[in-house]
Amino acid sequence: MADTILITGGAGFIGRHLARALLAEGHRVRVLDSLIEQVHGGRGRPDELDPDTELVVGDVRDDGVVRRSLAGVDKVVHLAAEVGVGQSMYAVDRYVSVNDHGTAILFQQLIERPVKRVVVASSMSIYGEGLYRTADGGLVEDAVRRPRTGAGAPWDPVDDRGRPLVPVPTPEWKRPALASVYAITKHVQERLTLTLAPAYGMEGVALRLWNVYGPGQALSNPYTGVLAIFASRIHNGQAPMVFEDGKQRRDFVHVEDIARAFLLALDHPRAPGEVYNIASGEDRSVEEVAALLAEAMGRSGLRPEIAGKARAGDIRHCIADLTKARTELGLGAPRDFGRGLAELAEWVARQQAEDRVAQARRELEARGLVA
Repeated sequence: MADTILITGGAGFIGRHLARALLAEGHRVRVLDSLIEQVHGGRGRPDELDPDTELVVGDVRDDGVVRRSLAGVDKVVHLAAEVGVGQSMYAVDRYVSVNDHGTAILFQQLIERPVKRVVVASSMSIYGEGLYRTADGGLVEDAVRRPRTGAGAPWDPVDDRGRPLVPVPTPEWKRPALASVYAITKHVQERLTLTLAPAYGMEGVALRLWNVYGPGQALSNPYTGVLAIFASRIHNGQAPMVFEDGKQRRDFVHVEDIARAFLLALDHPRAPGEVYNIASGEDRSVEEVAALLAEAMGRSGLRPEIAGKARAGDIRHCIADLTKARTELGLGAPRDFGRGLAELAEWVARQQAEDRVAQARRELEARGLVA
């Protein structure tokens, strides 16, 4: 049965891919997006947004715009958010306003005109450091990195005897450890959805997304996904800049896999009230990924520049446990990473991108957020 689905923040990277996937299944799609300059470059309606998608230009914090956007809607995907761990640590009012006040406005309007289901984009950042195992085999949920006292000090969390902790896949039951303003706001978005939706006869679902990549990401936004940031640098003949020692591990998941996960979350009967990790299930070091992308873009000589400094709010390792998403939602096998990088490289070669990474780093350093 075809539904009318509202995607807040739907003119962005994930939203455009999701809109196409929903249209292909016969649904009607409406997008509410403010088209902010940092993401969209002041270009107006994105060319990549399918022409069959209805676009409402407006702010998710504007109750009148949200009310109009919800007219005739059956389900909502809530993507609207400011995104960026580093920037969130100094643009505090902006992140809290858009992410949390915006979600509150959305639900204030949904109270008056409820829908069947609301699926919110949460984030792996709410875990802080992922789950770890000690040398003795015990699990550690609350790992915290100590400030480094010198060049020889470890980057990784250690136990109370100074032994390195080993990262292991992080399941949904791990307690949050909110290490950045961005993480705090995503946790609030998640809890508002899972609290208010059932209180007013709706179904709420939260997807905790890992590091999303693929064609269509905002290359000139220095606070977007790390692969897009690397791609912008490489495209402009600059070495990708990697914080810390580059050995921190991440899971990179293709945007089309993310779109499929949202399709499942919108319809699956087991999803309401639940939280799901959405990732590829494959982790790699950031340094390795930067080198692989440079090779895919034909710039293998651009070896990653290792900063040797950490950003406030960053975590060391967080690896996804996908058992729940696979068994309950039917999350399928991920896009092959090598194929995904080749596709990204081919797309980037046709784009123009302004490299703003150095500027972003200076902003962080000026506030003492890089050390």
